[in-house]
Amino acid sequence: MSILIKNLNKVYPNGNRALKDINLEIPAGMFGLLGPNGAGKSTLMRILVALLEPSSGEVSVFGYNLLKKRKEVRRILGYLPQDFRFFAGYRTHEFLDYAARLSGMTGARKRKQAVDAMLENVGLFDARERYANKLSGGMKRRLGIAQALIHNPKVIVVDEPTSGLDPEERIKFRNLLSEVSGNDAIIILSTHIVGDISSTCKRMALMNSGEISFVGAPEEMLRRAEGKVWRIRVSGDELTEIGNRYPVISTIPSGMSWDVQVVADEVEGYDAEPCPPNLEHAYVYYMENNLNLWTED
Repeated sequence: MSILIKNLNKVYPNGNRALKDINLEIPAGMFGLLGPNGAGKSTLMRILVALLEPSSGEVSVFGYNLLKKRKEVRRILGYLPQDFRFFAGYRTHEFLDYAARLSGMTGARKRKQAVDAMLENVGLFDARERYANKLSGGMKRRLGIAQALIHNPKVIVVDEPTSGLDPEERIKFRNLLSEVSGNDAIIILSTHIVGDISSTCKRMALMNSGEISFVGAPEEMLRRAEGKVWRIRVSGDELTEIGNRYPVISTIPSGMSWDVQVVADEVEGYDAEPCPPNLEHAYVYYMENNLNLWTED
């Protein structure tokens, strides 16, 4: 089963066209949606979780027509929005119990078992009596994913889940999502952080200005950026000129000069050495060149 999106458009009342003819198939497993802020990712996510209506187009979620079967789709959905808030008066286990009741769990004993098991899974059992809004940033994100998973959904949508987390918490969160993806669910990870995609997702889509510009495996995106990343050694006086001419990925001091990495089809006027790309290089290359290259691999 999968999510099928056909000719999807969203135009807001102010005339902003947030989505432009989106066509996309999202299979089971971890699927990354990568793009800068303002690319249209959150608009697409809100449509997929039935919180926003498209202007035109079709969405099928596990065979359900999203526009005609909203209740059925919501029953199989788990959602962690970017700006997730907790009720100030709820302890951690009380909040998760509330989320379980909203998902349709009516039996108190069954809810308690599910809540305790989920708190254990996300590493929050020892914090079950703490007030939810007093948890650390990483703990809050883990509780957020717990409420999205409490009813064993078939589709899980997480929007910018690691923003604001320190590196250790970011890794923990990505590992948690990877573990969940083993149960044949669809997990959509919407983010502008390249590392979240490269370390977890076997397939991905790249969004820019409301359009899909790439669909495929991260490795395929890397392959298309081969020969586009260059290392240049320049003096301090040349740094500004390099930055004005090419997208700079990194600058590292080396004695009296600088080792600079740039992305470009070619570099003129400097002794440039090609170097292998990573996903961040490929992402910058696509964004800078407004590429619209598709793959079916």
